[in-house]
Amino acid sequence: MSEQKKRAAHEPLFHLAKRTDVNPVRAWVIRLVAILLGMLACGLVAFALIEKLNQNPEKITDFYYSFIKGSFTTERKLWKFLKNMAILQCISLAVTPAFRMRFWNIGAEGQTLMGVLGSITVAFYLGGKIPEWQLLILMFIAALIYGAVWAVIPALFKAKWNTNETLFTLMMNYVATYVVSYFLVIWVPSGSSTLGKLKFGKLPPLPFGNQYLLIILIVLALTVFLFIYLKYSKQGYEISVVGESIRTAQYSGINVEKVIIRTMVVSGLLCGLAGYLIGAGLDQSVTTESVGGQGFTAIIVSWLANFNPIVMIITSALISFLNSGAAQISQDFNVSGALPDVIVGIILFFIIGCEFFINYKMVFRHAANGKGAAK
Repeated sequence: MSEQKKRAAHEPLFHLAKRTDVNPVRAWVIRLVAILLGMLACGLVAFALIEKLNQNPEKITDFYYSFIKGSFTTERKLWKFLKNMAILQCISLAVTPAFRMRFWNIGAEGQTLMGVLGSITVAFYLGGKIPEWQLLILMFIAALIYGAVWAVIPALFKAKWNTNETLFTLMMNYVATYVVSYFLVIWVPSGSSTLGKLKFGKLPPLPFGNQYLLIILIVLALTVFLFIYLKYSKQGYEISVVGESIRTAQYSGINVEKVIIRTMVVSGLLCGLAGYLIGAGLDQSVTTESVGGQGFTAIIVSWLANFNPIVMIITSALISFLNSGAAQISQDFNVSGALPDVIVGIILFFIIGCEFFINYKMVFRHAANGKGAAK
């Protein structure tokens, strides 16, 4: 047997190859198909678990209608959906510069929570003692500082001692939670650890439109700014070079340590801004659950958008739509609060899984002129 035949005989039936050119239209078609398949799978799971659907199979259409009902059937729900989408978009924008640099910042939850704490700390101690407009400015500055400091700590350790940023930023989330708990114990001597809604430090609504419109416009402007910053600025170029290859960046004369620290400061500032919007624009209070896990959800939003701030508008809208629809299903069908999480998880599993088919292809072995060859 010749050497070529021996190689063909030991060649696998197929192997995976990374696609060199990904058609954007084809990629979005695959994602759309994945969403539809995920919705179908959710319907089957719901049919098996929800008693109402077992008794009345025709109500499966009500199950799917609940997804739409959760976000778009009333004006109030629509504005709530846009508000949730804006906050998620803001946190997603915050993690994007670091992710483009291949600095895996998993600490957006804690950085945003610290931003909330910073704004509420100023409101708690200075509320009613200075003019409201000055209070709001100081709350804004404090939120930015708290978020930036919480982000720059792991950046310094990464730049100086090459620590694992994933574990470091993840642990910082838990530390932030305990810091908030500590302040709540001090502020609420009764022991309930529940700070009521403060009377001062409320971000005023615009004279026209809904109360959430100002938050939405701020995040929209921030999205455009970050897109321009990452794509057209010198700092954005340096972030991309460091993300592609640290050695290449060093050979190009880029100060990698400076880029890492500067980029994480930007991420921390944006997380602080998100915390300010939550603290001053929405809650006027702080709890350990003020961010509600959106710091982790933002990672999925940014990754699905391939770290593109404009595309992130679509992915954050999709995730917010799924969360609102799942919550509506829990209400309409009177099911356990865990089922909506299962439903969202199934759909996200299909969406994330489809990225494999977008970025990779299966190459099959085939016979050509009686000789084994790889296609």
